[in-house]
Amino acid sequence: MEALSELFGFFSEVPLWASITATVIIAIGFAYTGAPLWLWAIAGYVGLIGLDAPQWLFIAYTVPVLVFNIKPVRRVLLSGPIMKLLDALNFLPTISQTEQTAIEAGNVWIEGELFSGKPNFKRTLEQPYPDLTKEEQEFLDGPVEKVCEMVNDWDVFVRKDFTEETWDFLRKEGFFGLIIPKKYGGLEFSATAHSAIVVKLSSRCGPLGTTVMVPNSLGPAELLNHYGTQKQKDYYLPRLAAGVEMPCFALTEPNAGSDAGGMTSDGEVFKGENGELYLRLNWNKRYITLAAISTVLGLAFKLRDPENLLGKGEDLGITCALIPSDTEGVVLGKRHDPLGVPFYNCPTHGHDVVVPVDAIIGGKEGAGNGWRMLMESLAVGRGISLPASSLAGAKLSTRVVGAYAAIRKQFGLNIGKFEGIEEPMARIGGYTYFMEAARKYTTGGLDQGEKPAVVTAIAKYNFTEHTREIINDAMDIVGGAGISRGPRNVFAHGYISLPIAITVEGANILTRTLMIFGQGAIRCHPYALNEINALMDKDVKGFDDNFWAHIGHVGRNKARSFMLSITRGYLAGSPVNGPAAKYYRKMAWASASFAFFADIALGSYGGGLKMKEKIAGRYADILSFMYLGTATLRRFEAEGRRKEDLDYFKWSMDYVFYRIQEAFDGILREIKVPGLSWGFRLVGIWSRLNPIGTYPSDDLGHRVAQAMQEPGEARDRMTDGMYIPSDPTEAVGRYENALTLITNTNPVYKKLYTAMKKRELPKDSFLNLLKPALEKNIITKAEAEMVEKAEAARTDAIQVDEFTLEEYMNATPKSPDGEGLKTKEVDSLV
Repeated sequence: MEALSELFGFFSEVPLWASITATVIIAIGFAYTGAPLWLWAIAGYVGLIGLDAPQWLFIAYTVPVLVFNIKPVRRVLLSGPIMKLLDALNFLPTISQTEQTAIEAGNVWIEGELFSGKPNFKRTLEQPYPDLTKEEQEFLDGPVEKVCEMVNDWDVFVRKDFTEETWDFLRKEGFFGLIIPKKYGGLEFSATAHSAIVVKLSSRCGPLGTTVMVPNSLGPAELLNHYGTQKQKDYYLPRLAAGVEMPCFALTEPNAGSDAGGMTSDGEVFKGENGELYLRLNWNKRYITLAAISTVLGLAFKLRDPENLLGKGEDLGITCALIPSDTEGVVLGKRHDPLGVPFYNCPTHGHDVVVPVDAIIGGKEGAGNGWRMLMESLAVGRGISLPASSLAGAKLSTRVVGAYAAIRKQFGLNIGKFEGIEEPMARIGGYTYFMEAARKYTTGGLDQGEKPAVVTAIAKYNFTEHTREIINDAMDIVGGAGISRGPRNVFAHGYISLPIAITVEGANILTRTLMIFGQGAIRCHPYALNEINALMDKDVKGFDDNFWAHIGHVGRNKARSFMLSITRGYLAGSPVNGPAAKYYRKMAWASASFAFFADIALGSYGGGLKMKEKIAGRYADILSFMYLGTATLRRFEAEGRRKEDLDYFKWSMDYVFYRIQEAFDGILREIKVPGLSWGFRLVGIWSRLNPIGTYPSDDLGHRVAQAMQEPGEARDRMTDGMYIPSDPTEAVGRYENALTLITNTNPVYKKLYTAMKKRELPKDSFLNLLKPALEKNIITKAEAEMVEKAEAARTDAIQVDEFTLEEYMNATPKSPDGEGLKTKEVDSLV
């Protein structure tokens, strides 16, 4: 008692201003660290003592302390009534069964850290950044390289198919069994290898990449692998691996794209005359890749069992089944024409198609479980196929645009020296760097067994959207070489086909708003889904545990957002030293602010948030770029902080935080918070005065653009994994050959430039200067020959394809080597 009296006496002697200051500092510290409720209670008593509060105030304070800290009391007096109020107001979103399945598909991975407001960077740094196994690398260097040599993109577009030799090679080498276990004759490759194979194939020919990736993504093989009966696996998987069966999967309908609930394809269970159970199916599907040449059709439909023959009720819901394409009533053979891109994409119809009930994937137990199967499979597949094919376009653009900018001359200068060209070049190089980082980071997680639905949606959306920008920039830079179709053009077909990637596996508009944030806000939030489930189950205890933890979570992130904003992230520290350190501090700042404002949106809009797609899209952008930035940070550290990569790394990270800032500005400008919207407008002013990021500097962009034009290890590493033909008469090979010759000849060019500056030679083209330069011994004969070859290669590389009227009208291609397209002058030198 004496010691306590001395403590009270000490506090009574402390000046009031000091007590108030100390109380505020302690409160901010507690909020920043997320101190538990009991510690807040103790701090409150200490504060009252410091303020020399009267006894009645102690008693009044004790009442809420007891209510909040004694859980049974809190449930009765607070949590129960709050639950009833929220239920009466329909505050939280109503979740349908299909939405519930989609939300619960897969698992939460690194996106959960970013959503927390206090990410564990040790965990993000420890995630694998994988390499290929010896077997996988040999497949890439062998069969993948070989089939790329066999296929010519222009020839495929004119022929509208591959040669039989190519189809036979794909079957023989197991390209359709990449994901099938070895015991069934497949290759059983990792997600990282699967992705790398699609990158290389797609960098050579888009339809080639598509044809290989579709059977290895969402389809019969994937579904059988995880959900099939043993009998189904034993029969189909070896046949699929060997290419004996060609699969497709029919999901999309005229009125059921992203909204699977609108599916009209139906099946009905009935008992045959032999006493066996059968399905009678009717469907109308469209946009089904490989359907026209399929031998087995994976089908999604709504199943009814009017007589409850399966013992699971009458309306079983979405179900998946395998239908042999030659079954009576199955209609195939027509084709869609997706922007003229020649991969098989077709409608399919079924009219009273009868198959055994064992055709259901997973047998009778699989009835009604189709939507779960599809969502879990898509949770993985979205992170592999389309991101890989998009990255192929990005790497191809980085490689070719870098070469073209160094080859093409205007006004006597390589166009790569113009700032107007440097700006889009920097975007191409920077985007490619962080996309490759995100590809390997994502597949590394998938190879560890993760099934992060939100992360893979982020990958699909952002890879396809950024590649759309990249191809547009590439087309702007190469100009006429991009718009004149023919065997020399490496960009036109990618430009034409990009809207397809934007559309499939969920249209990007809905992927951004409904999946990345709409689904992420519920699934990745540490408490939201538990609160919704507790409300739906009338579980007061579960609601109490999560609701009050959620309140503490909001308070912590508000304090973290405020403190990290005024210290520009320095209060958070960094798990690494060096160039990446400042970006880790910014990532902590971004995560805290995102988590806080996400809760503001949830609290302001409640169940109506999913209809506020403009706001949701901005939140999705922040979450996306936090993930892309996290992957980029991991790449930089995993690859040993390479000095030659530093400019790419810095440009990528500066761009990431610029986009995060842009999204925050939109949220603070538009968010509607009853009675407080004006306050968030003021926060928006502070945010613009103290931005988390600004657009990468012109100087940094200049260095990235110049690096893209310099042959060597750094350029090779930026485009590692794409197909680069060695033949100098191939489209990409021409650029490579010309860049090499011009780079090797640069010392000779410098001699000629110097001579012109000294007025030893007149100002003229290099070819016209060779004779006088030789006569004045400015260069040697060997050097003159180098210039001739380099200039011939330059002239050849910038030519575009041309056709006779007859060739054009008959769609007859020039031979892939471009014979007949060159001038006589170039012919004589190349």
